[in-house]
Amino acid sequence: MRNVADRIRHALMFEVFGVLLVIPYGFLLFDLPPAKMGVIGVASALVATVWNYIYNLGFDRLMLRHAGTTRKTLRLRIVHALLFEGGLLLILLPAMALYLQISLWQALVMDLAIVVFYLVYAFVFNWAYDWVFPVAEPALPAVKAA
Repeated sequence: MRNVADRIRHALMFEVFGVLLVIPYGFLLFDLPPAKMGVIGVASALVATVWNYIYNLGFDRLMLRHAGTTRKTLRLRIVHALLFEGGLLLILLPAMALYLQISLWQALVMDLAIVVFYLVYAFVFNWAYDWVFPVAEPALPAVKAA
């Protein structure tokens, strides 16, 4: 299992590399100046980090109160992920539309493209991170011969 320092390194690297990649992605896909895409990327990363903390804390407290546990079934994990992304969308969409002076529809299309980018990016980044910084497997207890 990863320690706290490793988790912090992971989170910081994920966000920094993500923003550095999303800037040219936004330029190529939406013809946005790098400075504007940079603001979108950094602001979105900060908001997502804060929202992640608040959302998961609230979700876990509700689960404890109503179910007596924070264990999530596959179905509940899907609901959890969809509600997280929906909440993040509601937070970011108006701000993105206002900042870029575009319609909510245009902001939605842009946000969905960014979500797809981050979905692929998260898969590739985490795979590479695990390869570069492997987690040491705990030693299994020795089995005594009979």
